[in-house]
Amino acid sequence: MSSPGTQQTRFYLCVIHSESNTIIWSANGDAPVSTSGKMSLTSSGITITEEDDGNLKWSTPFLGLPVSALQLTEGGNLLLLDQSNTSLWESYNQPTDTIVIGQSLPAGKLLFSSVSDDDLSKGDYSLTLTASDAILQWRNLTYWKLSMEAKAVTNTYYAVGYMTVNETGLFLFSQNGSAIVISMNLSPSGFRTVKLDYSGQFIITSFMQGKQNQDFIGPSDACKIPYICSRLGLCTNSDSQTAPVCSCPSNFIVSSQNSSHCVPSDSSYSLPLGCNTTNDNRPINSSSVSYMRLGYGIDYFANDFIMPIRYGINLSVCQDLCSGDCTCFGVFYKNSSGSCYILLNNLGSIILRRLASSDQIGYIKVFIGPKYRANTDLNGRTLGFPLVAVVLLPSTGLCLLITLGFILWRRSRVPARWGKVKSSQSNSTSSADLDVFSIPGLPTMFEYEELEAATENFKIQVGSGGFGSVYKGILPDKTLVAVKKINNLGIDGKKDFCTEIAVIGNIHHVNLVKLKGYCAQGRHRLLVYEYMNRGSLDRSLFAGGGPVLEWQERVEIALGAARGLAYLHSGCEHKIIHCDIKPENILLHDQFQAKLSDFGLSKLLSPEQSSHFTTMRGTRGYLAPEWLTSSAISEKTDVYSFGMVLLEIVSGRKNCPSRSRSHSLDDSSSAGGCSSSSSTQGLVYFPLFALEMHEQKRYLELADPRLEGRVTFDEVEKFVRVALCCVHEEPSRRPNMATVIGMLEGEIPLSDPRLESLHFLRFYGHRFAEASTIEESRGQQNDFAFYPQESTPQLSGRSASNTCFSYISSQQISGPR
Repeated sequence: MSSPGTQQTRFYLCVIHSESNTIIWSANGDAPVSTSGKMSLTSSGITITEEDDGNLKWSTPFLGLPVSALQLTEGGNLLLLDQSNTSLWESYNQPTDTIVIGQSLPAGKLLFSSVSDDDLSKGDYSLTLTASDAILQWRNLTYWKLSMEAKAVTNTYYAVGYMTVNETGLFLFSQNGSAIVISMNLSPSGFRTVKLDYSGQFIITSFMQGKQNQDFIGPSDACKIPYICSRLGLCTNSDSQTAPVCSCPSNFIVSSQNSSHCVPSDSSYSLPLGCNTTNDNRPINSSSVSYMRLGYGIDYFANDFIMPIRYGINLSVCQDLCSGDCTCFGVFYKNSSGSCYILLNNLGSIILRRLASSDQIGYIKVFIGPKYRANTDLNGRTLGFPLVAVVLLPSTGLCLLITLGFILWRRSRVPARWGKVKSSQSNSTSSADLDVFSIPGLPTMFEYEELEAATENFKIQVGSGGFGSVYKGILPDKTLVAVKKINNLGIDGKKDFCTEIAVIGNIHHVNLVKLKGYCAQGRHRLLVYEYMNRGSLDRSLFAGGGPVLEWQERVEIALGAARGLAYLHSGCEHKIIHCDIKPENILLHDQFQAKLSDFGLSKLLSPEQSSHFTTMRGTRGYLAPEWLTSSAISEKTDVYSFGMVLLEIVSGRKNCPSRSRSHSLDDSSSAGGCSSSSSTQGLVYFPLFALEMHEQKRYLELADPRLEGRVTFDEVEKFVRVALCCVHEEPSRRPNMATVIGMLEGEIPLSDPRLESLHFLRFYGHRFAEASTIEESRGQQNDFAFYPQESTPQLSGRSASNTCFSYISSQQISGPR
């Protein structure tokens, strides 16, 4: 046995893939041996000891039967066999930081990163399987989810049983293996490894014909790795797309004791050490606590995965929640919503978001007193960037080149750089003449003639709207598709069109309609979607004569739509605001699986259509008040529309129905009817009626009468309260979609709607009733709704008669079904 280096002192029993020199399993990672280490194979199993003193470092567990043989399979599985060649123990069942083809990671088992390339002891990063996802954590704080990746496709909501990798991709299977929960398709490969690297990144690597390829890495943004810049280092993505740059935030400087740590620039302040100790052995009290401002545009990796500890509070209260709590190291505060996020138990790197809004601001808790010992962590251990020493002793192997032995392994790695952040505009090398079909991420390209044949010359129209018409088609492989012919295209040039389609085509979620292909031939622009055999929600919810949607079906539809919308808002690489959430754009598949359609298409509008977008984008009855004011349009605009849809799901009728289809609330013969309240006769604006019933706790009067008692008071109350929270007049008071999902699923307590933020519904309702009377007297029976052209009025101190109103017709501005 020899050592490839002169300074290697840690040796391990490992299985390596010798072609790539990749460790796929290690035995004694937490107990390395020196050059005098010894491995023994006896009838009791494997033992690793220090030969000099006989100290036991590692051994296999008690096996019950005598071991007859040690076998290393071609796939890299180390086995202990009995006399009948039955496996007594195998390394596949004891994964460390890697799994390979043929191996699975069951729910409950974790992968742990190593500390560094040459220190295989257990690091701070872990990969675990939840009931619905694969997640990465740093010291029990989540910083990445597989389902959030663009390449990952969520197929079902069965509980996850295990993760496996094969020649075609990565898969999360259900507990009995009968269903794929999440899949990630990759280029075909002969041998593939899935590794939780010591850097904290989840890396999938393939090996084929002597070539090594990195198929996937997550998170791809290195600044989202919790400790990329050590404790309190500010991570900034460099313009050169190489390693990120690490620096210290304002009011902090590089520690003189450790150049990779930041400490307060004012030496009279020190960072907290946690609950194990106090600064200068002084008791923690509020008078010794202060806060150093990080400023706007700075974020923390955990904020995307945790809920605020409190909503609707001011900054001082948020800081008070942290002061005196030894587990708290700082706070992030959102001005618009009064949301308070606290940093508990650990403090990692922070992130500079150059395009971040000025809504969120961060503060780090400091003590007034002696300088912090910057080279220790909460447990008093010395901190620093991982060592990059390295080498594993190679030995020969057969077949798939898997090797067993005591080794030290060396691999070069580029760490994040510490230095000044330079801002420079990168030079684009793209050409206007670039072949559009070289654009990455484009889905399948169809010839116009193919789609013409598939739709029988566009024979069966299944939908229409502002983007064009939709036709049913059958591809040569018998796949049903929906083909959308886009009219009045606003994008000039094939390349621009294809660029936008590439973005849409790379958005994958089980609750979003999948874009299967496109056509950009001549002047033709068509999109090919998966076919949703149950049509749109409005047909099942409002159409009379058909089977009624049962309550549980409505719950699943609402949750599906909410999950799809939440993914658009926070799961995509680029946030997408749908702008036209309505039942017509919620499509249903088998088992009433809900999927959102028409997301990401706003850039395809023609100039005539886009002129609508500058003032109003959406459909009457679902438009948030900010569309007709000077307020900014945000994801909270979608939340408002979703709240209106929730009310329609509860009642089974339109919030703003046409006069020609009006019925009283107790008329169960029509699903599209209007409602009357105790306070108003005739037509009623249903959201106002829902508000009145909420105030009186008469929730069952809002339920679809066709359910005939097959829904409980509590079930209706939950939907109505969530809906009313969604339609608050002020966007900042509306919950985000993740919170909406939590409330609907019962994981987050229901919020109480703020009545002062719902007064505008009374104003809309009263004007609706007045206008319906006027229209009736004129003999007109058009659909209409009312929204103020100026800032939405508050009832107190303002007369409704002084407000100008716009009649918004029922013509749908966007979104074919």
